[in-house]
Amino acid sequence: MALVVAQEVPASSSMAVPHGPAGVGEARHRMRDQLRRTGVSDSVVDDAVLILSELLSNACRHGRPLGRTEIGDGDVRAAWRVDKAGRLTVEVTDGGGPTRPVPATPSVTARGGRGLNIISALAQEWGVRDNASGEVTVWVLVTEARREDFTAAGPAGGPDFPAPAAPAVSAVAGFPEFTEVADFPDVSVPDVFDGVD
Repeated sequence: MALVVAQEVPASSSMAVPHGPAGVGEARHRMRDQLRRTGVSDSVVDDAVLILSELLSNACRHGRPLGRTEIGDGDVRAAWRVDKAGRLTVEVTDGGGPTRPVPATPSVTARGGRGLNIISALAQEWGVRDNASGEVTVWVLVTEARREDFTAAGPAGGPDFPAPAAPAVSAVAGFPEFTEVADFPDVSVPDVFDGVD
């Protein structure tokens, strides 16, 4: 007779993460492992791991470490929990900073500024909580039912903004309508396999 022992996996976790990029990978791996063992769906786990990365990156870039005034030393806190309804909340707490977390409108060539927009797209909802000691917590609720379903909304991001159709080649100013290379008798297209046996 075999004895089977059930192991209860915690539905919540909290960890100190070094203030800087060094601890982000470890936090992602720990979250992924714990949530999978808890039975959270792969799509929610994937979204949550991306959200955690964005929140930690923002905390390290814009916030101070907990309990300190210097940027670059100390820790921030990452936490996640699954409630009885199966909803996952992800939180990152830092020591506060000079600005409030708000989505930006970066230029096309900007290297950053898209993190909270990504979070807004993946989250059911999110917000910011301050405490008396100056700590700032950004929390995100992640569920199967995203606020914006991009697979249904299309690439433009929403049902009110349908994706523009690509113009036909003939509709682009300065280009004649064509269908084949044969329409351009002066163009020679070498056969890439010439001389290959």
